[in-house]
Amino acid sequence: MGGFAQRRGVRQFVKFGIVGASGFIVNLVIFTLLQRVVPNHAATIPYLVIYTIAFLSGGVSNYFLNRAWTFRSTGHVAVEGVSFMSVSVLALIVALIVSQAVAPWLGHGHKTWFVATVAGMFVNFFVNKYWTFRSVL
Repeated sequence: MGGFAQRRGVRQFVKFGIVGASGFIVNLVIFTLLQRVVPNHAATIPYLVIYTIAFLSGGVSNYFLNRAWTFRSTGHVAVEGVSFMSVSVLALIVALIVSQAVAPWLGHGHKTWFVATVAGMFVNFFVNKYWTFRSVL
């Protein structure tokens, strides 16, 4: 049974990564739109607000895909959704801390966005696997 659990965990991690890649794209598109398509407001919309909106947009997309495909959960949608988004907020906090730490060297553009987003990914997988979707372990 241990081998099955390990293989299943690996499959889930790979699926989580694929879903994460789609959320990464959603995040990038929203981030880019907010930075470039709304240039007149760029000076009035702080970077951290733009980053937060983009990150959480990717999180919402990821929740529905992970629920349906990665973990195949049949748990209560709202309860799991609140848990998943809570984890996303935790990952966001980690990402914002990383973002602030690397921004002096990388600036407030896509390089910083990338490093911060990858940092949040690890928090997202492990906390969601063992808390949000624990009923399907």
